Formats: sequence, C-alpha cells, structure tokens
Amino acid sequence: MIGQAVLVAAVGYLLGSISTSLLVGRLMAGIDIREHGSGNAGATNTLRVLGPRAAAVVLAADIAKGLAAVAVAATVAPGHSGLWALAGLFAVIGHNWPVFFGFRGGRGIATAIGVLLTMVPVPALLAGVVAVIALALTRYVSLASLLFTLLTAVFTLVFRHSAAEIWLTVAVAALAVWRHRDNIGRLMRGEEHRLGEGKSRL
Repeated sequence: MIGQAVLVAAVGYLLGSISTSLLVGRLMAGIDIREHGSGNAGATNTLRVLGPRAAAVVLAADIAKGLAAVAVAATVAPGHSGLWALAGLFAVIGHNWPVFFGFRGGRGIATAIGVLLTMVPVPALLAGVVAVIALALTRYVSLASLLFTLLTAVFTLVFRHSAAEIWLTVAVAALAVWRHRDNIGRLMRGEEHRLGEGKSRL
C-alpha cells in the first residue's frame, strides 16, 4: 500500500507539473506567461494575455490533468479511493508548484475541477452552479474559484461522503484559499480585477 501511495502521488504530482499555460505561451507567442498580465500560470491569465482560444486549450488541458491523475490511481489501486484522492491532491500541488518550471505555477482551480468532478461529482456540480452564477453576476474569477472549492467541501460533508473524499475537498479548498490570499485582500479592498478588465493582449 505504501508503494502504491508513493507511486500515485508521484504520478499525480508530475502530471500536475505539466504547466499548460507556460507551454502554450511559449508555443503561441514565445513568451513566459508568468511575465505578463497577472503573472499567474493559469487559464485566466492566458485569456488576458493570449485570448480565448489559448485560454480554452489551457483550461481543458488543466482539467484533464486532474482527471488523468485520478484515472491512473484507479488503475493502479482499484477500489482504494483514498489513493485516488491522494493522486488528485498531488496533481493540484503539482500545478501550483511545478517541478518542471521552477515551482512557479498557477492556482490549481482547473486541475481541481478535474479531480473533484471525478471524485465527488454531485457536490462539485452543485458548487459549480453556484460558482458560475457568482461569476456571471460579479465577473470575479477569484471569487467564483473560491466558492467552487469551499462549497464542494461543504457539500461533500453534508452528503456524508467517505473520509478520504472529505479530506481531499478540504485540502483542495485550503490550497485554493492560500493561493488566492492576494486576491482575497483585493476583494476586501474592492480592488480585484473583473473578468474582461485589464486585458494585456500581445
């Protein structure tokens, strides 16, 4: 079991460390996406800097990383949802701190979407609906991201999922809060950028 845990955690982390936004930035524009816009290596900053087509590629690929991490763990350890959760968590960690790119990554939300939709689909879908409504009303991506992760954890607890699934969602929510701590400060001060503001297309 320990060997399987190490294996799925390592695979999840390495999958998460494939920073799609950095690769897309280099291939499409010859840039390091972290040197432009908000400096974040994720889909939202890719949208700001390179436009919707590039952002869609990044979003889809980052979600796929989370799905793939859980799928690999399910293959390696069928029936052991705790190991699936471990792989998913490490995929998010890898996205946030990618070994291939100097440990400077994104905020992990797209990868978390892939993981949580796989592990706890009903709570994730319910939280996703709330997050989409919040995004439509406020255009704050950071607020929607935080609502998604926090409410997924709440709904997972309310619906009495397994302990492994609960700790996964709590850990993902905690990581999201940590990675969005600057955004939280700006939201509280009324200084956070809304979706569509502050574009810096190359």
